[in-house]
Amino acid sequence: MRLLIAAVGRLKQGPERELFAHYLARGEALGRKLGLTPIAAIEIAESKAKTAPKRKAAEAAALLGKIPAGHKLIGLTEKGETLSSEYFARLIASYRDGGAPGLAFVIGGADGLGADLLAKADKRVSLSPITLPHGLARIVLAEQIYRAATILAGHPYHRG
Repeated sequence: MRLLIAAVGRLKQGPERELFAHYLARGEALGRKLGLTPIAAIEIAESKAKTAPKRKAAEAAALLGKIPAGHKLIGLTEKGETLSSEYFARLIASYRDGGAPGLAFVIGGADGLGADLLAKADKRVSLSPITLPHGLARIVLAEQIYRAATILAGHPYHRG
């Protein structure tokens, strides 16, 4: 099953981008053995619309346009369900074992995800009850995907 992280905005060169790439590479390497590859990331530009609802709608449309047909959709939102790492791993495995061709994790811009995208999401997940900067949210998500792979593989990285 393919994994995709789709996000609004660009990570700047430097430590954030390097750490994000580090966890993607680790997840990709372990994910091959588990049927969880490739792991890809796409970024779309932030909308220039003048109001938050219009920005969210434009960004949602752009994100949805980048997600391949058949992919299950997980919207990352502060109002989503907070999951343990073990449950997150089981969730990914359930989509894989259920025959989903792909799983897309979607991170909105500064205003959040648009209503159209959230309505199409198969699941809404919160990474934390605190607000994370969008770059840090991507890193946390990439690390949790890697952690999920270690849990599914029985690897000692996760000692929770």
